[in-house]
Amino acid sequence: MKALQVFAGPRAREHLRQRGLSPADVRVIPAAAGGPKGLTLLPLDRYLFGHWMQKSSHTVHLLGASIGAWRMAAACLPDADAALALLGEDYITQTYPHAPGRMPTASAVTELFSRRLNERLGDRAAQVLAHPQRRLHVFTSRGRKLLHRPGRVGMPLGWLGAFGANAVSRRALGGWMERVVFSDPRDPLPVPLTDYPTRCVDLTDHNLARAVLASCTIPFALEAVQDVPGGPPGTYWDGGITDYHLHLDYAEMDGGQVPGWGGGPGLVLYPHFIDRVVPGWLDKGFKRRHGATAALDNLVLLAPSPAWVATLPGGKLPNRNDFKTYLSDEAGRQRVWRQALAQSQQLADEFAQSVGIGRPIESLPLP
Repeated sequence: MKALQVFAGPRAREHLRQRGLSPADVRVIPAAAGGPKGLTLLPLDRYLFGHWMQKSSHTVHLLGASIGAWRMAAACLPDADAALALLGEDYITQTYPHAPGRMPTASAVTELFSRRLNERLGDRAAQVLAHPQRRLHVFTSRGRKLLHRPGRVGMPLGWLGAFGANAVSRRALGGWMERVVFSDPRDPLPVPLTDYPTRCVDLTDHNLARAVLASCTIPFALEAVQDVPGGPPGTYWDGGITDYHLHLDYAEMDGGQVPGWGGGPGLVLYPHFIDRVVPGWLDKGFKRRHGATAALDNLVLLAPSPAWVATLPGGKLPNRNDFKTYLSDEAGRQRVWRQALAQSQQLADEFAQSVGIGRPIESLPLP
C-alpha cells in the first residue's frame, strides 16, 4: 500500500511533471501546528534535513507554528537527523504529574515542557541561528484587547470574542490576535504577510527557546507566555491560532536566488499530515476556508494517504486526545505512538524513491 500522496499547485505540478524535484528547487519549508500528528512526519523530516537537503547550497527558509516550530528549530541544528530523532523520543515520553483521573494542570505542563525546550534549544540557540543555509521563522499569536493581559474572567471572555470575530472573517480575528513572527535576523522572511496584523522581530540566542515555547502554548493546556524577549509586550499563545497550517501567500514571495528558476520564487515543499492547508486554528469548522487558493500555486504538499492512516494504531494519526484516552496508561500511549512513528518510515522511504535525479513526479491537484 502506498503511504505517501503528493499534491501540488498548478505551477508546481507542471514543474514536477517536467523536471521532478531536487533540493535546489526548494525555497521554503513550512511545518504546521497539530500536536502529536507531527510525530508521523519525523522520519520524513529526518530524511529531508539530515540527508536530502544537505545537497543544497542556497538559503532555505523554515517556517513553523507550534510543534512545527520545534521541528524546524531542530532541523536547523548541525546534527539535524539526531536532533529530530531526539524530538520524537522527547514527545513520546513526555509525562506530567496529575491527580488520579484528572488531566495535568496547565502550570505543571508549562513548567516541565519549558524545561525540556531549554535543555534542547536554550544552550544551542546560537547553533540554530548559525546554520549556513537554513533560516528559522517561529510563528506566535499575541493577544489583544481582553487577551492582552487576561485574567480569570478576561481570558474566557476574550476567547469568546475571538471566536465570534473569526466567525465573521479571518481578518476580523486580527482585532483579538496579532501574528508575531520571530525570524533569523540574517535574512527576512521572503513571503509577504499582508493578510493579517503582523509584527516581525529578530530571533536571538536569548529568545529562541522562549519563542518556541510561546508557539507551542495551547490555550488552557499550558500557561500563556508573557513578554517574549525582543517582542512586543503582551501575552503569547500557540502560533497555530493565527496560522494553523501556514496558508500564506507563497506565490508572491520574492524571487531570491534559487538555481534553475530564473529569479522566480522557487517551490514551497510542505510535509503535512493532511491534504489541506487550513489558515487558522479557529477555521477548522469553516470548511469553505479549507480550499486551495492562488497563493499555493508553487506549493508541493506531501501527505499520508487515508488508506495508510487506517493501518495505524486505532486507524488514526496520534492526537492530543490520546493524552486523555491513555490518562492512566502512559505505557499504552507510548506504545501506540512508537508504533505509529515506526510505520511512518514508509513516508520517508517513498519520498526518497520519488526524488531520483530528473525523474518526473505525478501529483494530484490541491483540494
